[in-house]
Formats: sequence, structure tokens, C-alpha cells
Amino acid sequence: MKDFPYTESKDTRSGFGAGLQELGKTNPNVVALCADLIGSLKMDAFIKDNPERFFQVGIAEANMMGLAAGLTIGGKIPFTGTFANFSTGRVYDQIRQSIAYSGKNVKICASHAGLTLGEDGATHQILEDIGMMKMLPHMTVINPCDYNQTKAATIAIADYEGPVYLRFGRPVVPNFTPADQKFEVGKGIVLNEGTDVSIFATGHLVWKAILAGKLLAEKGINAEIINIHTIKPLDAQLILESARKTRCVVTAEEHQMNGGLGDSIAQLLIREEPLPLEMVAVNDSFGESGTPDQLMEKYGLNEQAIVAAVEKVMARRK
Repeated sequence: MKDFPYTESKDTRSGFGAGLQELGKTNPNVVALCADLIGSLKMDAFIKDNPERFFQVGIAEANMMGLAAGLTIGGKIPFTGTFANFSTGRVYDQIRQSIAYSGKNVKICASHAGLTLGEDGATHQILEDIGMMKMLPHMTVINPCDYNQTKAATIAIADYEGPVYLRFGRPVVPNFTPADQKFEVGKGIVLNEGTDVSIFATGHLVWKAILAGKLLAEKGINAEIINIHTIKPLDAQLILESARKTRCVVTAEEHQMNGGLGDSIAQLLIREEPLPLEMVAVNDSFGESGTPDQLMEKYGLNEQAIVAAVEKVMARRK
């Protein structure tokens, strides 16, 4: 099992803030909008450098999406910022009608996604957003794994034409991917080559998959671990190449089983290469208040759950 050393843990939302600040210096068409959560979205640096390119819309998320759609008509590249729950569930109609339907070049940037929002509880912990957004025609869905990858993704999507949903989180997590990485939309990353099982992970669960890989190696199981940071468009070629080699698959994500990464990979496999698959995800449940670590353990989103899923899927393959 390959080693992944890191020197610090950082929150992915800060990666978004750093990427947005860099875009402010390099792309004059980038503008930012926020729904009264500047600090939470780490947009302060961009605003300080570019006050004339920032729009504070207040707690009016639906209006923010309409404004963003309108700004694209003048050639601007708007980045909207609020919590994932308010970026999707609260404004789904506006996104569908004003952004996705006409393919507007809006970047919907959503922080505090999943259970790791923590103590704010179920009303703020959206676990359905990936499914909601990937179902929209024209929409690209990206879920990076650490600070560096979130920064790189933020910068990359400014040059990617069309609506994008960029999902990231609140807690600090190991920052282990290269600082100088080139982010390629739609291209998964093989973190560890293996022959016994394919583990496809996204977002915060990528690091948990790496920890699971180490535990599996101690059991003599060689896991192929792949970071699927882009859920739509899916890297079908990479997924099928790995699955055909190992003949069994585990998916891991901080999202509902219904509609998430596992759902997308299951659809791909049933069409192209039917194989045993197990999903590590929330099983048809809302979240609750608690620390991120408590919630990830209770809802089975950790390395132990991934190991158990691997053992189960390998037994099914036999």
C-alpha cells in the first residue's frame, strides 16, 4: 500500500477561498456572490482585492442564482457561495430554470456539505445534493478531497464552460494531494494500484479509503484506490478498467446511497460489466447534531466501514 504523507490538515472550504483569490488576480471576468456567509465560505480575500467584483445578496439565495445567471449574459463568470443545503435544496427551481436549462456559465460553490457540518444538525446537513445536481442536464458535479484539490478545482472550473456544482466541506482533513496539481474535470486519479478490489471514493471519504487500504494491506488484501473527484461527467473508462481487473467494487461517499457516486457507478456497471458492488454511504436517513467524528462513525462513513464492505464484496465475488 502506497504511503501518503502530509504535513497539515486544512478545511476544503479554505481551498475554495484560496482558489477564488487567485482567480481574482488572473481572470478579470470572475465575479463572486454570497448569501450572507462570507466568513464561512472564506471569500474575504477575494473581496478585499476585488470589492467591485463582489455582490452581497443577503439571505436571498434564489435571487443570488438569478443574478448569477444574468451576469453570464454580459460575459462574467459568477461564483456563488453559500452552504450546500442552501445552494441546492432551497434554490433548485432557480438552478433548473435559470442556469441548467440554458447552460449558463455559473459556478455554484457549496460549502458545509454532508454530515461533517456537525453540530448544526439535520436541517443543515444535506445528503441529497449530489443526486439533485447530477440529474440536471448540462450540470457538472465536482467533489474534491482536500484543500489543495479544492483550490485546484476552483481555479480549473473558471475555464470550464457551462454550469458547475462544486461541493466542499467545513472540517479540517489531511491535505495530502500535490499543491501544484493540474485539476482535470472528469478524470479520476489512481492513488494506489491493486488487484483484489476497486475502491472508488469521493470527497472526505478519499482519505478514509486510504486508511482502509492500509488496514486491508495488513490482511493481505491489495486494494486499488481511486479518487473520483468528478461525479458528472464520470470517468467511465478508468472505472471499467479497474473493475474488470479486480472483479469487485466498493464505493465510499459522504452522501445518501440513493443518487450519489455509488449510484452512478452501479448504473455504469450494470450496463457494461455487471459485478458485485457494495456502497459505503448514508442509508436513507437524515443526519443529526454531533461532532463530525461522532457522526461519521455512527453513520458508517469511516475506514472500518470500508474494510467491512471490501470483505463483504470479495466474499460475494467468490
